Amino acid sequence: MLFFTLLVQLAVSLLFVTAAPAPENDARDTDLAGLSIGDIINALGIGLVSSIAVNITLATLVTNLVNIEFDVVNPLPIELTLDRVASDAGINSTVFASFDHTFPEPIVVPIFGTAKSGVIENVLLTQGAIASLAIIPLGYLDLINTDADVRAATIFGQLGIPVNITGLKQEMVPTVYNLELT
Repeated sequence: MLFFTLLVQLAVSLLFVTAAPAPENDARDTDLAGLSIGDIINALGIGLVSSIAVNITLATLVTNLVNIEFDVVNPLPIELTLDRVASDAGINSTVFASFDHTFPEPIVVPIFGTAKSGVIENVLLTQGAIASLAIIPLGYLDLINTDADVRAATIFGQLGIPVNITGLKQEMVPTVYNLELT
């Protein structure tokens, strides 16, 4: 089993490295035989987010905006650096939250490690704050559609091979909701 796990991780690593576009192509067009990197990650069932924290304030009831944080997992034997993430999250294909965030300081995820996103402000509750309260007791969110601009094989967050990962999906990501009523 350990051998199989390492083999899958090596295969995914090679996909990241070989997915570097030819000079005439844009990194956003990267695919392999009609499959995007996101399709491959989804097919392998590799979850790249281990947990989400949603911070809800009294102002959320008026603005429909929350702040979130998440933990990123790197299952690969190469360092990854996360420059941008756009995501729609919700329950059972219904989007409850949406954001597009470029990290002012990219998130470096070490080899076989995890990293925290830091606080991402102004995440829109697409169904409104009141309707969104109903999903809190579930304790999870589905990542319905996530796109990420990543640099693979970075060295302490520098250099790397740009890879645009589109269409990532992940079900039942453990989610904690923090109510800040002050």
